[in-house]
Amino acid sequence: MILVVPALLVFSALFLAFGLVLPLVRFEKLYFFDETPSLIDIVVSLWGQGSGGLAVLVALFSIVFPVIKLFAIALEATAPTPPEDKANWLARLLPILGKWSMMDVMLVALVIVAAKTSGMASAFTQPGLWFYAASAIMTGLLQMKLRPTERGA
Repeated sequence: MILVVPALLVFSALFLAFGLVLPLVRFEKLYFFDETPSLIDIVVSLWGQGSGGLAVLVALFSIVFPVIKLFAIALEATAPTPPEDKANWLARLLPILGKWSMMDVMLVALVIVAAKTSGMASAFTQPGLWFYAASAIMTGLLQMKLRPTERGA
């Protein structure tokens, strides 16, 4: 049981990396054209099309935020426990980060639903989305394992 936290940390980081570089979704248009962008490809494409603000927003919430959250969880898992009366900044930050865990996965799901309902393209999930979602779930489990008393807060 002692290996659960280190295993979740390793797999969560690995799955996040896979989720960033593997295709998230496959769009098929007119049975001839298809695209399979990864999350990084989507951000680069948004930037290249002149949507810099949206590219930065997607990059922050889908790439930078999960990496920072994973580092914070790893730091909390390996740092010595502070006394009860002295909660450190990390202990206050992680519950706030946890509330935003699945927002980026939901955004990708909304894009897929929008593509399917518009009739312009058919959209199919790809392995990158599943790895990305698994990483978000694992980091949530890590937070629950490290802070079991704050689940109700």
